Amino acid sequence: MPSSSFDAEYEPSPWGPIAEEVERYERTGGAEPSAVVGEQWIVLWTLGSKSGKVRKTPLVRVADGEGRYAVIGSQGGAPTNPQWVHNLRANPVARLQDGTEVRDFAVREATGDEKAAWWQRAVSVWPAYDDYQAATERSIPVFVLEPTS
Repeated sequence: MPSSSFDAEYEPSPWGPIAEEVERYERTGGAEPSAVVGEQWIVLWTLGSKSGKVRKTPLVRVADGEGRYAVIGSQGGAPTNPQWVHNLRANPVARLQDGTEVRDFAVREATGDEKAAWWQRAVSVWPAYDDYQAATERSIPVFVLEPTS
């Protein structure tokens, strides 16, 4: 799917705190800490799996320093995946805002050793991920974002 797909209509999250965090990030270029995901954060853009609309989600910033990122579908250890996981599985492309930089990415779900390596990187930034995994029976998905531009 071409990156022009992200020119689709943006539909803010129906959950107020998420929509407010996205607005804060975009207004400040990520300079203010998030009340939801702390000081190291990014905004993930996905395409709605049913609507095709742009959806934006504030997430913990997990990066490898070489241009790749991972997004962790923890939803705080809830029994179900966050909606953006379904969006990425249906449309494996993303746009990510890190500070003032906005880039497009190809997305794949990590497994095995790759997932374990990204999980350790994620826990070093946000230690509660281990608690979230312990709180749910599902295997929390990890998606790797590779730059396309």
